[in-house]
Amino acid sequence: MKKKVIITCAVTGAIHTPSMSPALPVTPQEIIDAALGAAEAGAAIIHLHARDPETGKPDQSPEGFATFLPTIKQGTNAVLNLTTGGAPYMKVAERVEPARKYRPEVASLNMGSMNFGLFGMLDRFKDLKHDWEKEHLGNRDIVFRNSFQDIAFVLDTLSEAGTRFEFECYDTSHLYNLAHFLDKGKVKTPLLVQTVFGLLGGIGAHPEDVMHMKRTADRLFGDQYVWSVLGAGRNQLPIAATAAAMGGNIRVGLEDSLWSGPGKFAKSNAEQVEKAKQIVQGLGLEVATPDEAREILHLKGGDKVAF
Repeated sequence: MKKKVIITCAVTGAIHTPSMSPALPVTPQEIIDAALGAAEAGAAIIHLHARDPETGKPDQSPEGFATFLPTIKQGTNAVLNLTTGGAPYMKVAERVEPARKYRPEVASLNMGSMNFGLFGMLDRFKDLKHDWEKEHLGNRDIVFRNSFQDIAFVLDTLSEAGTRFEFECYDTSHLYNLAHFLDKGKVKTPLLVQTVFGLLGGIGAHPEDVMHMKRTADRLFGDQYVWSVLGAGRNQLPIAATAAAMGGNIRVGLEDSLWSGPGKFAKSNAEQVEKAKQIVQGLGLEVATPDEAREILHLKGGDKVAF
């Protein structure tokens, strides 16, 4: 399994808005098509958010997820990963509800509070169709709250379901927060550590930043973790290539980046997965299947979810 690389695809998220790209999935059918397309292209894990089908605004209600979860599960063997991050302005009790109800194999979990700066996007995207988009992007007062109490609440809420976590770490302190919960016996190994680079408010996207996060995780977790990377925006594929060459796994998708190359919008999530797969295979490595990802991450299996 050492040469197997897990590709995760985050198909829609809660950062980008519909006016930015026609490829961004918004409606349930678009999310279904994006998820199945990404899985067909080689993604072993599909990371899911819901949106209001009329406005594209993030929707963290279990009812929103119900419009696509069963259909995606029927159409693919890929691991389905539900967000508990929701959108940065949501409270944790709202954010955890879909995962609490549907008991997925994997749920994301943000490992620390942070400033969350999206306002730079307004310089590039000026023609916004919905009122909420400008307010969402222009807010310079967002603090994405993930206190120790919030993190413990998510862990306690989902522990009985056997759900494992994609631990999203946007900075070095988040790795230390995770180490705290590991020391207290609140999380299980192997840890899926998703280091996030290039979002304003978190660590940068320089190769030295990638090396620093990897060195820190190695020191804190040794052989008890599986390393994956997420590069925001134009950093997506360069970060993916850097990490894959270092033995890491890769997350791509329109949640994280709208691009497939310099100045070129991605036509789909599947296109980004294909590019990630090219990187992996170009290094002489193999892309993990969903069942191989389950084995690597010690997941409970798709037959043990509640959707």
